[in-house]
Amino acid sequence: MKDKFWKGKRVLITGHTGFKGSWLSLWMYYLGAQVYGISRDFPSYPSMYRELKIRKSLKKEFSFDIKNFNKLENVLKTYKPQIIFHLAAQTSVLESYEDPLDSIYSNIIGTSNLLNSIRNKSYIKSVIIVSTDKVYKNNEKNIPFSENDSLGGSDIYSASKTGSDILTQSFYKSFFKNSLTKISIVRAGNVIGGGDWKKDRLIPDCLKSIVNNNNVVLRNPYSIRPWQHVLEPLSGYMHVAKKTFYKKSKNYIWNFGPKKSNSIKVIDITKKIISKYKSKSKIIIKKDQTNKENKYLRLNSLNSNKILGWKPVWNIDETLKMTVEWHKAWINKKQLNEITINQIKEYEKKKNQLR
Repeated sequence: MKDKFWKGKRVLITGHTGFKGSWLSLWMYYLGAQVYGISRDFPSYPSMYRELKIRKSLKKEFSFDIKNFNKLENVLKTYKPQIIFHLAAQTSVLESYEDPLDSIYSNIIGTSNLLNSIRNKSYIKSVIIVSTDKVYKNNEKNIPFSENDSLGGSDIYSASKTGSDILTQSFYKSFFKNSLTKISIVRAGNVIGGGDWKKDRLIPDCLKSIVNNNNVVLRNPYSIRPWQHVLEPLSGYMHVAKKTFYKKSKNYIWNFGPKKSNSIKVIDITKKIISKYKSKSKIIIKKDQTNKENKYLRLNSLNSNKILGWKPVWNIDETLKMTVEWHKAWINKKQLNEITINQIKEYEKKKNQLR
């Protein structure tokens, strides 16, 4: 929490009301940054943004869709952010089946608007475009994906994020290769942690079932995912923003995956959560024939390890411990801001010990 680089920096976060955006907004605020946020709505009810009153941590926030180019352009020209974290997106696979055009417009047009708007604005030093591990062309071989592997999404969500990713690379090569504004693409896995209530996500649904003394229903129990605490990729995004603020990096695409041991089956992580909650809930397997998610998904983060000096900090048990601890604090109406900051401090402490 003593990194002086962030003190006074003008940081814009798109999608600041979301799960990742709320954690990042609070982290930036406590590091001394001037935080600005753009979001069109709240991704869930309840939401971490509201429960922690994130608004109090912001210099200013704006409520509009980044598909609105004129409003976006006005914010950039007026407040001149130095660093931008672009998290605004439609992030649900199942929602993308229900409303495919929203995913396409939000993830492709929204990102294109931002990239077009930041051209020729030299005061913007670092721009972090948040992508996903779902962009990789998945042949179900259970081999970790590297940054230069082929892209290709099979469902609407991953296709829209793949399109956004490819467009970002095109903008980089066309306009930003020699620009003072450095563009970076960051890809991470299945992010979990306290404060996530997004619909149709395993951990929120699992915790909700446990608290209500219901059984936990799993659609794809044997799918393997790279589970990681939300602080892991956020620390990676911050590493990249800091590294590229003054100097361009030869690499501009980065993977941030968890420890190898964190890539486990859906059914196994569910059992661990039930155990940590000391719950009597049982697991019910209900195959979802409409869900076309991939079975295997892992990331190779060797470039981030070697070039950035970034490495994952928490193993799967520590990750779940923090997630359950936060959720119990919310249930018991404890001081969530204090719990959240303490978890960030614990993460930073262990990260420094691993150096």
